[in-house]
Amino acid sequence: MAAQHPELTDRARHFLKVLIERYIRDGQPVGSRTLAKDAGTDLSPATIRNVMADLEEMGLVTSPHTSAGRVPTVLGYRFFVDSLISLRPLDERDINRLRSQLGGEEGPQQLLESASRLLSGITHMAGVVMVPRHERLVIRELQFIPLSERRVLAILVTSQGEVFNRIVETSRSFSRSELEQASRFINQHYAGHDLETIKQLLVEEMSQHKRDMDRLMGEALTIADRALEVPPGEDEFLVTGQTNLMDFDELAQLDRLKELFEAFSEKQELLHLLERCTRAQGVQLFIGEESGYGPLEQCSLVTASYSAGDQVVGVLGVIGPTRMAYDRVIPLVDVTAKLLGAALKSG
Repeated sequence: MAAQHPELTDRARHFLKVLIERYIRDGQPVGSRTLAKDAGTDLSPATIRNVMADLEEMGLVTSPHTSAGRVPTVLGYRFFVDSLISLRPLDERDINRLRSQLGGEEGPQQLLESASRLLSGITHMAGVVMVPRHERLVIRELQFIPLSERRVLAILVTSQGEVFNRIVETSRSFSRSELEQASRFINQHYAGHDLETIKQLLVEEMSQHKRDMDRLMGEALTIADRALEVPPGEDEFLVTGQTNLMDFDELAQLDRLKELFEAFSEKQELLHLLERCTRAQGVQLFIGEESGYGPLEQCSLVTASYSAGDQVVGVLGVIGPTRMAYDRVIPLVDVTAKLLGAALKSG
């Protein structure tokens, strides 16, 4: 989420960085004397106040009514993240913890739950993982097995190791050898694609080559088309550590917590936001009202997409206050997404 930033002098950039780092650490408005001490300069408090006044006029900091100190605005945080931040590599202990918990030994659902739990546990905020949409699941193998007259069992194996079964009504009876031949044809031509892409390819294949196609292959495509119908039901996400948000004063007001927890429960609007993140590369960051979603106006959301093979299937991230430690959270989310993707692929 790039933004147009004001031009700042080196001095102003330095003081803004120091102020934001102090506020993230303590959660208290930062006064000029504290700032002078943290910044390590010999400038007078009056000079620093002038710099702060300039930053306030630019909309990068603001003065709460109850204090002479200043706090960052959303625009200030955005400038900090885009231009001033120094990302901290994860310490070896956290990396080992992530690797051991996302080592690929568990099933896909357990891996998603582990990722959400790890993000929450390491950050002491809320960890969120979007469950892959069915149409994004990459098919590794599709098998057809005859059940009875005009009924075929279609077994779909995804690249994540999940197995789905569909019973398909057919226009005629098929022998086992015919269905094995049909399975080979489908797997040779369409394995490695996601459900949505396969269905598009099937439609194109049937419309373009219907006259020239062997009858059995035409029937195979029809069976596959029905077998690949996306099952009904809402896509969801997993959230762990919502109650951690109660530990932050700026989120601890009862009305604000109620609105936030209702958003986790209702899911639909937050799902739309996570869905937007799947269409972008790398780490995505929404600060406060940047998300366009009311319940998150006092929060930041840091996300990264995760893949199964070469296909993006979902996103994971951290939800916390706007004064979160971005220098630590951004690398954590990035590494967790990569490790989750590797675990799903190997599984």
